[in-house]
Amino acid sequence: MLTKTTAPVAAVKPKQLEKHGDIRTDNYYWLNERENPEVIDYLKSENEYYQQMTAHTKQFQQDLFQEMKSRIKEDDSSVPYLYNGYYYITRYEKGKDYPIHARKKGSLDAKEEILFDCNEMAKGHAYFQLSGISISEDNKWCAFGIDTVSRREYTIQIKNLETGEILPVKLEKTTGGSTWASDNKTLFYTRKDLVTLRSDKIYKHKLGSDAKNDKVVFEEKDDTFSVFVYKEKSKKYIVIGSTSTLTSEFRILPSNTPDGEFKVFQPRTRGLEYSISHYGDSFYVVTNKDKATNFKLMKTPENATGKENWKDLIAHRKEVLLEDIEIFKNYLVVSERSNGLNKIRIMPWSGQGEYYLPFEIETYTAYTTSNVDFDTDILRYGYQSMATPSSIIDFNMKTKTKEIKKEQEVLGGKFDKNNYIEERQWATAQDGTKVPISIVYRKGIKKDGKNPFLLYAYGSYGASMDPYFSSIRLSLLDRGFIYAIAHIRGGEDLGRDWYENGKLLKKKNTFTDFIDCSKFVIAEKYTSAQHLYAEGGSAGGLLMGAIINMAPDLYNGVIAQVPFVDVITTMLDDSIPLTTGEYDEWGNPNDKAYYDYMLSYSPYDNVKKQKYPNLLVTTGLHDSQVQYWEPAKWVAKLRVMKVGDSQLYLDTNMDAGHGGASGRFESLKEVAKEYTFLLDLEGIKK
Repeated sequence: MLTKTTAPVAAVKPKQLEKHGDIRTDNYYWLNERENPEVIDYLKSENEYYQQMTAHTKQFQQDLFQEMKSRIKEDDSSVPYLYNGYYYITRYEKGKDYPIHARKKGSLDAKEEILFDCNEMAKGHAYFQLSGISISEDNKWCAFGIDTVSRREYTIQIKNLETGEILPVKLEKTTGGSTWASDNKTLFYTRKDLVTLRSDKIYKHKLGSDAKNDKVVFEEKDDTFSVFVYKEKSKKYIVIGSTSTLTSEFRILPSNTPDGEFKVFQPRTRGLEYSISHYGDSFYVVTNKDKATNFKLMKTPENATGKENWKDLIAHRKEVLLEDIEIFKNYLVVSERSNGLNKIRIMPWSGQGEYYLPFEIETYTAYTTSNVDFDTDILRYGYQSMATPSSIIDFNMKTKTKEIKKEQEVLGGKFDKNNYIEERQWATAQDGTKVPISIVYRKGIKKDGKNPFLLYAYGSYGASMDPYFSSIRLSLLDRGFIYAIAHIRGGEDLGRDWYENGKLLKKKNTFTDFIDCSKFVIAEKYTSAQHLYAEGGSAGGLLMGAIINMAPDLYNGVIAQVPFVDVITTMLDDSIPLTTGEYDEWGNPNDKAYYDYMLSYSPYDNVKKQKYPNLLVTTGLHDSQVQYWEPAKWVAKLRVMKVGDSQLYLDTNMDAGHGGASGRFESLKEVAKEYTFLLDLEGIKK
């Protein structure tokens, strides 16, 4: 048995990268050669090192996995929703990893018709994902997408729901999503560029024809835009959307004339964002037109869709972000966000008696869910908080009564939400901005600076990290951990300005906000630097890389999942999936001002000789979002630069991509690894 394991050291093969007269030497550039046996050997040696160094936690990992799994109802099912005469249900069976998609005609007592048993379909695949189920209006045909590699490239197939036959046609390299025209014969779908994986073309397929003859109905030539296609809830229009970070454009076509020409709704204008919903003889437009930073709602006739015809319906409000709308026959439902909290506003079309749904605490998330039925008074929404399991609620907008259709069950008989305390605190950032933090912990914890504390954040793309319930997280809370989400700038948690002030040349606000939240929880005696841990994934992994360069002494341990850490090299390579579409988020380093700014924070470029916290880095060999070599290069560089004996592990899933393992419970094994990393650092052994 090995008593002392030596960490792997990657070969140094200097490559000079020159831009704007600046020369960077990248010693580990070669790790991007996915097919090179030397690269695979290095990744495997890192995996072996990680396994050997954490061998003493193997049983604990297994126990934690079983504990987390035991809280989850295995034979669970979704709340059925009614669409076009059928109730649709997704359910799981005990001991099986994948969902079963089914429907029942007319009544929940009717005979079940299984559309897809993903357990059967996943056999023989290390990874399996079914996506984009789309049913024709006559309920006969179903299009669906399958990915068995985890690069988010789906093959669309078509099933005859009357005979059960899956047609031989395969539509390759798609997003998985598709939509049927009203003739029940024409299917519109989205394809991806083979190299960059950008969604760039909308195709039209006719039932019974060869896929080779499918026609391109729209191609997006601007490589900063991506496209998608869907049908309006009213079923009257097929819509092609084309969006970049800052600009959008839509095209519409009556669904009953699928061979007609799509008409541009409103031509793209840089900086103009809008989305459309059809109702009656009008379109409702959520937009930032007229400098409406937090968006407003406008209305326009369906035969005069240019912006000159748009009229205000809900004016712009400085303190309220208008996130989305849901249209029903008798009601308009508006999803808003103010002071960092979700609000659901009910507005009868009659103009009489609008109101908001009441929510009592400040650490909750509320959101509208599957509302596919147009002619109903029932609004279906979801609700959860950091201590309250997720519920699906049917709310009667007319009588204002609600029915909880389902509350997530936490099995095992030990969970009681009254045993936990939820708080919302506000940290002061270095520029004076107040940053909210959502916190949850078990009752009885003393604020004496000795509690282990896990702080999570994302902070990019305007993605809001709302407080949510996790039965998995109980394994930390019940062992004395405090868990918190820092709602830092770069997300949209406090409105559009919150996002604008955490991107491009203000990106560093994201990192300093997180550091200031960390200092706050230490100052308030929730924890101390010896017991504070940080976690983030993807762009949140960039955050992790930045904070350990900037403030390594604040953290005892950090988990960086599929981290985007080699910012400049990636953003200069437009062959990598997603790069060009990211310029509006990070900036384009071909411009020297952005190059210099990125260089000042890029985690890989700023690794230096200093002490670093204990670090667990995870990635997937087939990741299309953040290529595996970014974390691999970062770890290789940290190995030779870090001072002291802190732990440094790279765990590469050789089968999966950005989302990790696909099985329902397989992903829990990855969480168990992460949790044992933290618990082991705290000396908690069981």
